[in-house]
Amino acid sequence: MIDALIGSLLLGWETLAGYLQEHVVTCLVPAFFIAGAIATFIKKEAILKYFSPDSPKSIAYGLASVSGTVLAVCSCTILPMFAGLFKRGSGIGPATTFLYAGPAINILAIVYTAKVLGFDLGIARAVFAIVMSVIIGLIMATLFRSYDTETRERMKLAPSVPAGEKPERPGWVVPLFFVLLVGILVTATAQVDWMIKFPLIYAMTLVIAYLLIYFFERDEVTEWGYETWDLTKKIFPILLVGTFALGMLAFFLPPESFRPFFGNNSILSTLLAAIVGTILYMPTLLEVPVIGTTFGYTSGVMAGGPALSLLLSGPSVSLPSLLVLSRIMGPKKTVTYAVLVIIISAVAGYIYGLFLG
Repeated sequence: MIDALIGSLLLGWETLAGYLQEHVVTCLVPAFFIAGAIATFIKKEAILKYFSPDSPKSIAYGLASVSGTVLAVCSCTILPMFAGLFKRGSGIGPATTFLYAGPAINILAIVYTAKVLGFDLGIARAVFAIVMSVIIGLIMATLFRSYDTETRERMKLAPSVPAGEKPERPGWVVPLFFVLLVGILVTATAQVDWMIKFPLIYAMTLVIAYLLIYFFERDEVTEWGYETWDLTKKIFPILLVGTFALGMLAFFLPPESFRPFFGNNSILSTLLAAIVGTILYMPTLLEVPVIGTTFGYTSGVMAGGPALSLLLSGPSVSLPSLLVLSRIMGPKKTVTYAVLVIIISAVAGYIYGLFLG
């Protein structure tokens, strides 16, 4: 018993050390700074005010489907924001698109997925999540038209959301700022010698410093630091503890145990993965080591189709979040939403598996 405990602790430490060495400096640190900048310099109100039932579908669903990259939220953060949308009179379609897309295409999660599990799976996750969110929203809007009819009546008396203030700085500054941040991330994760990486990262850092000094207020820079730190302290400790625990779990339940369930790209495997993802609660980013280590994707035990299905269902839905959702929009809408996530995640994983051959 003691030998097993020591062995599990050692494997947990090895797993954690490997993730820290391979992914933290080159991947997570730049991604946290990008997420903090998004939370600081892109106002949420500029997106949320376009979700009413009468908004053009291309605008409402388009903005809702990419909200995760802009808002950088996790599955727990999205629930109060979703509840706020309901109170403000959002249409059921854009609101559920936003509900799914928020955690599904979190910028941190997409970058981490691409770095740890592979670029192709990271891109597939982002693309399918955007498409899925729109499909789910459109189906929900079709099934619950009566809700939107009632919402239109309430909206007549609801106060409008004030528009954000126009920036005083030149319009090219913020886009260039984000391009440079993403450039640092891409350069740091590229398979290139550090003698080439370092000068490029150093040059981009100098340009960012110039922009911050001459075009941003001190309060904005301070807020960026606070937002980055807030995201880091909320997510990083959970990721450390979770990765260590998954390493220990792998000692007692090796990835080979899951091969009969997730070892191929059949529709049954992707459906089972989607159901597992819907039930489990996985904090933001922890789904990546769960799939890579526990289920054995990085070692070839788990096939690509089930891996994508779990990535698409797990971060956005869990048993605890469904219980909360049932109090926000009622049991009928909640069950419908959960079933749609499971079915569409399974189909998406199956399609991805077909492309893998």
